[in-house]
Amino acid sequence: MLKTSSTKAYRTYILVWLALLVLTVVTWLVSYVHLGLLNVTVAMLIASFKAALVALFFMHLRYEHRLLWAFALFPLAFLALIVGGTLVDVLLRG
Repeated sequence: MLKTSSTKAYRTYILVWLALLVLTVVTWLVSYVHLGLLNVTVAMLIASFKAALVALFFMHLRYEHRLLWAFALFPLAFLALIVGGTLVDVLLRG
């Protein structure tokens, strides 16, 4: 059987979908492990990885020009600054 590009695309989408399902199960399992303050950090890291998979493959960001990458990543840098600043403020209040 001849492999076409659409067959390869379907395979990629199915693999990404399976990865999202596995990461969802991992998030659920990690929620039952007591890690203290790291629970939120681990959950956010897994959620960030899932969001990256969605953006790269389902939103086709992987194949776009670098300028669009800059427009997509620039707000994430601000989000990291806001979350990091809030986290530092909350942790240092004591």
